[in-house]
Amino acid sequence: MSGGSRLRQVLESGAFAVTCEIGPPKGALVNTLREKARLVRDYVHAANVTDCQTAVVHLSSIAAAVHLQSEGVEAVAQMTCRDRNRIAIQSDLLGAYSLGIGNLLCLTGDHQRFGNHPQAKNVFDLDSIQLVDMVRGMQDEGLFQCGEPIRAGAPQFFLGAVANPFADPFEFRVLRLEKKVNAGARFIQTQSVFDLERFRRFMEMVRARGLHHRCYILPGVSPVRSIRAVEYIRDRVPGLTIPDQIVERMRAATDPAREGVEIALELIAGLREIEGVAGVHIMAIAWEQVIPELVQRAGLGSKL
Repeated sequence: MSGGSRLRQVLESGAFAVTCEIGPPKGALVNTLREKARLVRDYVHAANVTDCQTAVVHLSSIAAAVHLQSEGVEAVAQMTCRDRNRIAIQSDLLGAYSLGIGNLLCLTGDHQRFGNHPQAKNVFDLDSIQLVDMVRGMQDEGLFQCGEPIRAGAPQFFLGAVANPFADPFEFRVLRLEKKVNAGARFIQTQSVFDLERFRRFMEMVRARGLHHRCYILPGVSPVRSIRAVEYIRDRVPGLTIPDQIVERMRAATDPAREGVEIALELIAGLREIEGVAGVHIMAIAWEQVIPELVQRAGLGSKL
């Protein structure tokens, strides 16, 4: 059974938390996954393990989480609604908790048309809000979603969800966040923040509803290393905005990767000044090597 959540302890202590994201491999060999774990383990409090992100087949998020934890990295297992009905989800949750996974992030999941099996049938038996509520019921009431009791140990995850502060209609973003908090989410990781002013307005609405006292909010930070990556995010990722000044800085940079690091550090510094921000979630996609530098240079600790 799980020994609890260090991430939860860090956040409840009032310390500024650092999480990151590690994608499982597209195969059964885990050498690279373990290398990434060793690279970040002294610089983050926990690492998310994605669940077939963008609807592309990868190693199971639960299996990958177990590998990370064997390398000394506390895992946050992601669970999407795309591929499983409520029976399979509850079964997998029991399995994950029995293997020592103490953190869970609930997502609806990317539609299969974006992935490598667009002909696959989706499930979406639940959405992310319903998933959070189902897990809360398993934990707090000791009941399966059907109402039957869990007979041999209810899981006790530190339960999280995601938020996109930038999608339209903007005013509804905080209402959707509130539904997830009401359902039982205790920490929230957000979409990547590039537009700091828009995120400040989002957090003003969060504070106005008192949600920063009911959950821990960790905005996403994504260091980028090329103008091509910036333009792809700007043009192809729905619900995400990148200010023109960042695009121009990356376009004019003689060393775009270095400029991307500087921009990420400026964003982290700005986010730390916003009331209600409890940490950051670093999504350095296929660039985990930059995480130690970001954490140290941002003053978040040399060894966590």
